[in-house]
Amino acid sequence: MAAKQGLPTLTLRVLEEALGMGLTAARDTAEAVAAEGAYYLEQVTVTEASEDDYEYEEIPDDNFSIPEGEEDLVKAIQMVQEQATDTQILEQKTVLPSKHPVPEVIEDFLCNFLIKMGMTRTLDCFQSEWYELIQKGLTELRDLGNVPDVYTQNMLLENENKNLKKDLKHYKQAADKAREDLLKTQKERDFHRMHHKRIVQEKNKLINDLKGLKLHYASYEPTIRVLHEKHHTLLKQKMLTSLERDRAVGQISGLQATLKNMEIGHNYHASEIRVVPNREKENALEGPTQKGLREAREKNKSSTKIKDNTKDSEFPTDMQPNPNLYLYKENICPAKVDYKLNNIFRLHELPVSCIIMHPCKDILISCGEDRLWKVVGLPKGNVLLTGFGHTDWLSDCCFHPSGNKLATSSGDTTVKLWDLSKGNCILTFEGHNHAVWSCTWHSCGDFVASSSLDTTSKIWDVNSERCRCTLYGHVDSVNSIEFFPGSNTLLTGSADKTLSVWDARTGNCEQSLYGHMHSVNDATFTPRGHMIASCDACGVIKLWDFRKLLPIVSIDVGPSPGNEVNFDSSGRVLAQASGNGVIHLLDLKSGQIHKLMGHESEAHTVVFSHDGEYLFSGGSDGTVRTWS
Repeated sequence: MAAKQGLPTLTLRVLEEALGMGLTAARDTAEAVAAEGAYYLEQVTVTEASEDDYEYEEIPDDNFSIPEGEEDLVKAIQMVQEQATDTQILEQKTVLPSKHPVPEVIEDFLCNFLIKMGMTRTLDCFQSEWYELIQKGLTELRDLGNVPDVYTQNMLLENENKNLKKDLKHYKQAADKAREDLLKTQKERDFHRMHHKRIVQEKNKLINDLKGLKLHYASYEPTIRVLHEKHHTLLKQKMLTSLERDRAVGQISGLQATLKNMEIGHNYHASEIRVVPNREKENALEGPTQKGLREAREKNKSSTKIKDNTKDSEFPTDMQPNPNLYLYKENICPAKVDYKLNNIFRLHELPVSCIIMHPCKDILISCGEDRLWKVVGLPKGNVLLTGFGHTDWLSDCCFHPSGNKLATSSGDTTVKLWDLSKGNCILTFEGHNHAVWSCTWHSCGDFVASSSLDTTSKIWDVNSERCRCTLYGHVDSVNSIEFFPGSNTLLTGSADKTLSVWDARTGNCEQSLYGHMHSVNDATFTPRGHMIASCDACGVIKLWDFRKLLPIVSIDVGPSPGNEVNFDSSGRVLAQASGNGVIHLLDLKSGQIHKLMGHESEAHTVVFSHDGEYLFSGGSDGTVRTWS
C-alpha cells in the first residue's frame, strides 16, 4: 500500500503569506522532492484455494461491488481496510480535538523580521540559500521546530509600544498647543478684564461728573432766571429813560426857541446885564438833573448844527408788487439740476462766508473771514474791487435794490454801508453787543435790518443814521434775517430752534414757527414769497407755507449741518450748502435730491445766477466754485 509523506501545505501557505511574494514555485519543488520515494510496495503471499469444505463469509455487494474488468486485489484490500477503520471510528464516537493556534516556524519568523526591518537584500540571500538547502535535502523542515510564544508576544508588545509612543508624542504636541492657547486666552482675558475695569471706572467717574454738573447747572438756573428778569427790567427802564430824555430835550429846545424870541426885542447890553447874573446864579444852583439836561441841550445843539436837514424815513404803506411773480410765469422751462463743476476761483485766504449776485449785472460779491469783501467779474472770476474796513471777520452782505450800495455785517458788532462806485465806507451802524450774523436791505432802500449773537435784531434808518427799532423775543443767537419781498415783514431764524415773523414798523413779533429740533442756521423766502425754506444744524430742511404759516414738508439730508439755503429764480429748485462739502439740490416738483460733490472741505454758502444756468458756492478753503 502506498502512503504519502511530505511537507504540510499549511506551513508553506503561512510562509507564502508572511513573505508576501510568489513562493508557489518553491512549495511545488518541496512537494516533488518529498514525493520521491514516498510510496513503497509490500509483498503479499496468496495461497491457492483449498479444496476443503471451508465456508467463506459472504460479503454483500451493495456498496462494495467492483465493476467488471477492474478487479484489483490491492485496491480491494485497501477499500476493506478503510471501511473497517471508518466503522471503528463511528463505533467509538471519537470527538476531534479543537485546533490550537500554531506558532510561527523559525523561517517565517526570520522572514517577517527581515521584512519589518527593511533588509530586502538579506532577505533575498536567506531565501535563496534556505531553499537551496531544502532542495538538496540537507535540511529537514520537520526538525527545525517553532519559535517560542514569548518572542511573538515580545514582537507584538514592541509594536504596541511603538504605536503607544507615537500616540504619546501626538498627545504631547496637542497638549503643548492647548497649553499655549490657554496661556494666550488667559492673557487676553486679563487684558479685557483690566480694560473693562478701567472703562467701568471711567464710566463711574463720568457719571459722577455729570451728576455734579447737573447739580451745578441746577444751582445756576435760578440765578440766570433772575438775571434775565433784571436784564429785561433794565432794558425797560433804559427805554423809559430814553423816552424821558427825548421829551426833556424837546422841552429844552422849545424853551430855547422861546428864549431866543424874547431876546429879539431887547438891546445887547441890557440882555447881557440881565442874563449873565441869572446864568451864573442858575449854574450855581443847578443840580445833577439840571446839569444832565444842560449837557443834553448842548449835545443836541451840536447835532442839530451838523444835521439840520436829516429826519427819519417813513416805511412804505402800500404793498409793492413783487417783480418775481411775472418772472415765474414767463419761466416755463424745466428746472435745471444737472450741474457740473466748471471753475474754481481762489479769492480769500480764509473761509468764504457769503456770496451774493448783483441784481442787474453779471458780477458777484464774496465776503470772507479775512475781513475783506471782493467784487468779482463773471465768468472769468477777475477781482474788480476789494473792500476793507472791518476789524473782524465778515459774516454776511446784501445789495441795495439799485445795486450801487452794499451792506456788510461783521464779527466786530458793526454793520457798514459801502459805495460801490468808490469802494469806500459811507456809514457804520453800531449798537449790537456781540457779533452780527446777517443783514438785509428793505425793498425801498431806506432801511437795513441786522441780526446778532446778542439775541436781538435791529432796524437801521439809512437817512437818519440811527437804530429805529430793536426786536426782542428770541432767547438765543439770531442767525439769519431777511425782508419779505416788497413789504415791511421780516423773517428771522434763531439758535433757539424757532423762526419768527416781525412787523418792521412796530417791532412786534407777529408769529413764531416751531418744528426744528436744532439751531436754525438760515431761512429764506421763495422769489414769489409764498413759501419759506429753512435749514438747521443737523441738516434738516423744512418748507413752510407763508400764507398759512404751517409746515409743508421736512427733509433730512444730515447729519452734517446745513449752513445756507437759496432758491433759484424760478423758485422750483432749492440749494443747500452742507458742512460735509456737499451741495444738495432739491427739485420741489419731483421731490428728488441731487448732490454736487466738489468741495474738499465745508461748504458755507450757495447762490444761483439770475438765469439759473450757473451755481456758485463758497467753502472753508477760501475758494468760490462755479457749477454749470
